[in-house]
Amino acid sequence: MLEKLEIIHKRYVEMNAQLNEPDVMSDMKKFIKLSKDLKDIQPIIDAYFKYRSIVSNIAHAKEVLNNEKDDDFRAMAKDELNMLLEEKDKMEDEVRIMLIPADPQDGKNAVVEIRAGTGGDEASIFAGDLYRMYTKYCENRGWKVDLVDFTDGTAGGYKEVIINVSGDNVYGQLKYESGVHRVQRVPQTETQGRVHTSAASIVVLPEAEEFDVDLKPSDIRKDTYCSSGPGGQSVNTTYSAIRLTHIPSGIVVTCQDQKSQIKNLDKAMTVLRTRLFELEYHKYLDEISSRRKTMVSTGDRSAKIRTYNYAQSRVTDHRIGWSMYNLPVFMDGDIQEVIDALQLAENAELLKEAIA
Repeated sequence: MLEKLEIIHKRYVEMNAQLNEPDVMSDMKKFIKLSKDLKDIQPIIDAYFKYRSIVSNIAHAKEVLNNEKDDDFRAMAKDELNMLLEEKDKMEDEVRIMLIPADPQDGKNAVVEIRAGTGGDEASIFAGDLYRMYTKYCENRGWKVDLVDFTDGTAGGYKEVIINVSGDNVYGQLKYESGVHRVQRVPQTETQGRVHTSAASIVVLPEAEEFDVDLKPSDIRKDTYCSSGPGGQSVNTTYSAIRLTHIPSGIVVTCQDQKSQIKNLDKAMTVLRTRLFELEYHKYLDEISSRRKTMVSTGDRSAKIRTYNYAQSRVTDHRIGWSMYNLPVFMDGDIQEVIDALQLAENAELLKEAIA
């Protein structure tokens, strides 16, 4: 373990030196990537110094036991050695998890797309419920949520809603939410009181930064039009809504949330960069899937991952067999428990793979 950590520490020292080299300082893309890599590796370096100290203290305690004649000193050294060996084992377990290769996108902000699926009006209402759930969760985490675009459902909720979430390690937490979410309940639109099953799909993408995608202005066609929906006097009177078309790929992005055309343009550009980045990112996900078939975060959008059963007040995540019997609390944004459980399950799989 110590040898592995010493190799990482040596690499860390080299990276720190590179950061001050003129060719790196003059290349903003390279400088930002190197700075991010150093930040990502810092917890392992902190663990290295702590682990090295424990190993050194163990050697010292053993030396005392071998050379000390005084029984009291020997007893103290033995107690200390037992405590240090226990601490070393615990530290090694923590370091093994740290050494699991992380998704390089985990630290990024995220674009969350919620779309109504099968179930008609009830699916749109459910998509609206999920939008509220994620908004509450993000607020509880202290993350900023920006509404990018939406299409209202005919009986409430949304046919589609896109949000941008910014904060610390957003994608690393929200990526587990990608997939099909099913709801079983008596619809608000149902008069007979029968339980229906409806669905909504969630797509969570790492937000592409400016340096992730080479986006040429000549490849983008920009159209402006009047906003629709709630928004006050500016709605249908000013051309503040933006539609961007990326000509080479055919990707179209719209944003009408803000009264300012400039703000809508900024949001639309973020989503466009993210959609283009997604094409490359899915190659990365496919590469992972070909090497290992994990039950968690494979990027398979068609997978039915969770069921929300209102009659039993139960929510079940099918990937790990996790259930909670307090659906109102869950729908109010208290979803951290299942995210932690999914993260733990994935780490256990990766650790088993690393040991094998």
